[in-house]
Amino acid sequence: MHGLLMKCMKRHQLADMIYIGSDGSITKRRVRLLRLRQDSVTAYCFLRQERRTFKIDRILSVRPVYGQEKQPG
Repeated sequence: MHGLLMKCMKRHQLADMIYIGSDGSITKRRVRLLRLRQDSVTAYCFLRQERRTFKIDRILSVRPVYGQEKQPG
């Protein structure tokens, strides 16, 4: 997971991820990755229209979005 997140961030590539919140809710997020840490990732979330921090252990899946690199936001 960490490797794929790093690859998307270095390529300035958007990613679709499935994320489970602290309340157990599952959401699909389109994000632009900004900063990667050992246990979390900071990204611009297009669903919430703001910068968010996501815990890596709550990310269920990540998929690069092809053809939409460097989308403004």
